[in-house]
Amino acid sequence: YALRLAQEKAAAVPGDVVLAGDTVVAAGRRILGKPGDEAEARAFLNLLSGRRHTVYTAVAVKSDRIRARVVATAVKMKRLTKAEIDGYIASGEWRGKAGGYAIQGIGGAFIPWIGGSYTAVVGLPLTETAHLLEASGVPVRFDGVAA
Repeated sequence: YALRLAQEKAAAVPGDVVLAGDTVVAAGRRILGKPGDEAEARAFLNLLSGRRHTVYTAVAVKSDRIRARVVATAVKMKRLTKAEIDGYIASGEWRGKAGGYAIQGIGGAFIPWIGGSYTAVVGLPLTETAHLLEASGVPVRFDGVAA
């Protein structure tokens, strides 16, 4: 699902080189995107509380053709208390975040373990993105200077 969305986004945007991505969270057979409101964010956190889930992040680069990759990362969320969920909902950090949490923010305090790519859980798998850009003819520099 995430791979298809990333590819469709890349295809829809005009330009010589387009980078697109998408992230979803899978909890069992349920796919969690971005919650639409506080009630849905609370439901997502209750579902993920105390469980392992998988974050799928896809990245697509369109140049002469679309090259894409999906990265799956296993994530364990600690059992959340009602007070933790209430506080997190009040923070607003859940807005626009697949699964209703941000590992790179205060939501990271809920995550004792991941198996895979941290940057993919954040939303852009850097190793895979650099590889796709280079395969598309876009030079990637690692010295902090724009190419």
